[in-house]
Amino acid sequence: MPTTLPVPIEFRLPEGWRPAPPDEVGAPGVAFVALHPHPDSGFTANITIDGEYRPDAVTLDELADTSVERLREAGESVEVTHRREIGSAGSPGLTQRVTFSAVAGGVRRDLVQSQVYLSMLDVNDPHERAVIRMVLTATAAQHDSVLGDFQEFLRTVGPDTAA
Repeated sequence: MPTTLPVPIEFRLPEGWRPAPPDEVGAPGVAFVALHPHPDSGFTANITIDGEYRPDAVTLDELADTSVERLREAGESVEVTHRREIGSAGSPGLTQRVTFSAVAGGVRRDLVQSQVYLSMLDVNDPHERAVIRMVLTATAAQHDSVLGDFQEFLRTVGPDTAA
């Protein structure tokens, strides 16, 4: 069952990407999925969005480590190839790139995830925060060609002030 985000956000998908129901594409537990129009050898690159309310002091590094551990439970040869803090004190974030091997569609594939974590602090109480995670998953062969689309998507993400 798809989840809802702890705070409303807005964004624009890159041209050609299409939304898909998370449960129907095997991504339960995420709030949103978008699929690339051109699969690579049977694997469709995708963007997922999920998030959670985090009233605790868990760092973005710790949340990113947890994501890596979950990948290790489902995949092999999991390696963090890049991690960097982004944003500001008022709007901190973190990016990481993870390579791994996993069975998808009955075939073992070399995959890459570009993960972005954004902390959204409550303007009235900075101890209250939500963390939104956006992930691009693609084959190792296709990742670099769809990364620009993901970066374009990320530039459009922000709080939904109308909600």
